[in-house]
Amino acid sequence: LIPQRHLSRISPDQLTPQMTEEIAGFFNVAQPTLPHLRRSRGSIVAVTTAATRRFPVRDGLSAAGKGAVEQLCWGLAAEEGRFGIRVNCVGPGMTTAGMAQDLTASGDLAEADFAAATANIPLRRFGDAADIAEAVCFLASSRAGYISGQHLAVDGGYGV
Repeated sequence: LIPQRHLSRISPDQLTPQMTEEIAGFFNVAQPTLPHLRRSRGSIVAVTTAATRRFPVRDGLSAAGKGAVEQLCWGLAAEEGRFGIRVNCVGPGMTTAGMAQDLTASGDLAEADFAAATANIPLRRFGDAADIAEAVCFLASSRAGYISGQHLAVDGGYGV
């Protein structure tokens, strides 16, 4: 569970492992696949966050690492496109499972916070796993064959 704190309350000792997990984790999985993806003209879709487009206060520790992953994706899209590799990101907003569920269970997301978060989403609801999966499947498919280097926010309009 990533601490939900203002950045001023995050210590370097908390920041370093989180950045390592996010950034090195993505790179250590994506980079070795490149030879295969070059042969198959394949695709990478990273699941990041809508928080790289509209910053949610107290979520900087999560958003920063995912923002760095997005930069790696843009770099891979620019460098590997010549081999037919497409690289995109899906940025989920609040969902009914995952972090929101964990934060509610831990008490870090109270009912009032949940209501305020919902009010900030134009569609007035949290997404679900199927919403995110559909976006990932589309970007990975041949139907998205001319889409690369993009961030698709799946956030109910939170970013507008």
